[in-house]
Amino acid sequence: MTKTVKPITNARRNTILIDYREKLVPNEGKTPRNLLKVMKSHSGRNNQGRITMRHQGGGHKKIYRVIDFKRYNKDDVDGIVKTIEYDPNRNCFISLISYRDGSFAFIIAPEGLKVNDKIISGEKKNVPLKVGNNLPLLYIPINTPIHNLELKPKKGGQLLRSAGTYGEIIGKEQGNEYVLVKLMSKEVRKVLADCRATIGKVSNSEANLVRLVDHPHGGGEGKAGIGRPSPLSP
Repeated sequence: MTKTVKPITNARRNTILIDYREKLVPNEGKTPRNLLKVMKSHSGRNNQGRITMRHQGGGHKKIYRVIDFKRYNKDDVDGIVKTIEYDPNRNCFISLISYRDGSFAFIIAPEGLKVNDKIISGEKKNVPLKVGNNLPLLYIPINTPIHNLELKPKKGGQLLRSAGTYGEIIGKEQGNEYVLVKLMSKEVRKVLADCRATIGKVSNSEANLVRLVDHPHGGGEGKAGIGRPSPLSP
């Protein structure tokens, strides 16, 4: 659900944000340390300390959440959804999964996945066609929405990972060796049937509704936010 802010300036009057409090279920405990990595800022410098890309300094400090795009290591191991969290490194939500063997992992949260839901991944046909489950394209029926799509077996998901995206299987050919997947751009990709994908659409489909407006007088240091050569008064 979107929210608006108090319209005290022209920029805030046209700003639209997402109300995360209605969608997210934060982690009540501590996130395992092996799932968090500090992203160091190199300020545009190369390995010799020389600036090779200008204007890269500053920025907010971020902690990278290690996402499990493969899920091969947890085949046939039940997992329970513990959280639905905000990730500063991507526009979709992520979920912390607690597996039966005691391990934890982050995955991209699909639309409709809730806390305490059970998910599973596997290579066999008996994996249920349920939101959040991961299995080969060979066993996914036509017209089923998918995300986190592999392009090469065992490489991990590379396509359909951003907020609100999904693909559809529109056909299978050559003795079920290849599968035709229709992407959001209407492009049809021919993918090996051994490649895997996750059932469902990526969460936070309202991300495209966010609108951040910059005022012509703003920007600082003489920079106009919308490309004008100088600040212009109406």
